[in-house]
Amino acid sequence: MMFLLVAAVLLLAFVNGANDNMKGVATLYGTGTLTHRGALLVGTLSTGLGSLLSVRVAPALARAFSAQGLVPDDVLGPGFLAAVAAAAALTVLAATRLGLPVSTTHALVGAMVGAGLIAAGPRLSLGRLGLTFFLPLLLSPAAAVTLAFPVVRAGRAAGRWFGVGSGDCICVGEEWEPIGLLEPGASASVARTRTAAFAASNNSALAATGVARRLTATVGSTPHCMGRYHGRVIGLPVQALARWSHLLSASLVGFARGLNDTPKILGLLAATSLLPWDGALLITLTMALGGIVASRRVGETMANRITPMAPTQGLAANLVTSCLVIGASRLGLPVSTTHVATGGIIGVGSAVRALDRATVASIATAWMTTLPLGAALGAAIASMLL
Repeated sequence: MMFLLVAAVLLLAFVNGANDNMKGVATLYGTGTLTHRGALLVGTLSTGLGSLLSVRVAPALARAFSAQGLVPDDVLGPGFLAAVAAAAALTVLAATRLGLPVSTTHALVGAMVGAGLIAAGPRLSLGRLGLTFFLPLLLSPAAAVTLAFPVVRAGRAAGRWFGVGSGDCICVGEEWEPIGLLEPGASASVARTRTAAFAASNNSALAATGVARRLTATVGSTPHCMGRYHGRVIGLPVQALARWSHLLSASLVGFARGLNDTPKILGLLAATSLLPWDGALLITLTMALGGIVASRRVGETMANRITPMAPTQGLAANLVTSCLVIGASRLGLPVSTTHVATGGIIGVGSAVRALDRATVASIATAWMTTLPLGAALGAAIASMLL
């Protein structure tokens, strides 16, 4: 039974990496700041650092997810914990195959409820379950959506104050050339006229180089143009500031995710003889492998299907996510990194009025089914093991 427990925990760590490793850095990929491979590398390294430090920083989470106090001590053994880990792993695996970001935390809580009902019956401590798990899980995504909205609006106001913009450009293949910022109050027709004039004046130069014969030129406010900023703040180019701030914020989210998720999985190994550091290292490596092998589908959903993003909007979503998750981890509150990160991106999409409602509806449906599916699987597996 001990071998089964370790195997189930490692499967859970693998699918957690597959579903979660791209969540913190999805904004880097979605804004074109990094390629998928580059974003995944940043996410894997930052998550690994947070995972290893979680042993010291977030021990309360490991204790909470060891199920102590939730079920009686005579029930709390390798068989019960293996049922919880296996049920949570299968729940997250199903969502990952569909490319939907779901919460490992919700899957674990659902699995604990299902397995606990079979193993402990009326002795399951539902009161502790509500205060310790359900309340933080319900409030965290709402907090992320609520906070991301004003952060984006404040960033846009600050950009106007400093004279920063992302005006029209002419794009030839992968190259782009800014047209210049418009005067305050200038209409969209003025932008198009100026852009067309720029393109016409440079048409002969393009033809002379042969570029125009090989590549398609696009004129206007394309996503490539909108993701690049003109202007300076405290003497520094805004484009470079936005890029490096965005990279730092995404790394912070990856760190926060490792800090928050690893202790939850590590808590299931409490019944084994593994030392916390050994268990954390094993989980960290397995999560990294899951992210490398199978994170593409969820990454595409988070990066490209919820809302189009500019780098500063990705920065806003990441700052909200990292602050909420790191704060919750330090306090031992089991918030869902998935719900917070996705909520931050949804808040950004709401602020710029560019949400893909069909994708958001699919994600919301997956969120609502995670707990009951985890509970059903937890009860089924516990019935076979106990």
